[in-house]
Amino acid sequence: QVQLQESGPGLVKPSQTLSLTCTVSGGSITTNYYYWSWIRQPPGKGLEWIGYIAYSGSTYYSPSLKSRTSISRDTSKNQFTLQLSSVTPEDTAVYYCASVISLGPRTVVAVASKKSEYDYWGQGTQVTVSS
Repeated sequence: QVQLQESGPGLVKPSQTLSLTCTVSGGSITTNYYYWSWIRQPPGKGLEWIGYIAYSGSTYYSPSLKSRTSISRDTSKNQFTLQLSSVTPEDTAVYYCASVISLGPRTVVAVASKKSEYDYWGQGTQVTVSS
């Protein structure tokens, strides 16, 4: 059974970089056809997909966040990370890591913000951007 756990600071100051880590157990992040995503949910709003890193190491980011987003991985630790730079209070949200099994990236992007489409979810972690 694959399990995901988010970790990182719960409070980030404006203009700084938000950094979160997702630790995966019960399966390898390099397993074929697994896509590993970061998703967030601001207060009172719906899910917003941030981006993914695929089993191959390829990345793809939401166009609206691409300029500030970097997703990377450490295969030796079976972890992947999110870095979101130049944060503002509008970045305050619950941040989730999640995984979907897919034959290709087009389907991953098409269902990126649909919670029911994912195979595995972390519990989420609250991140507040405030001075």
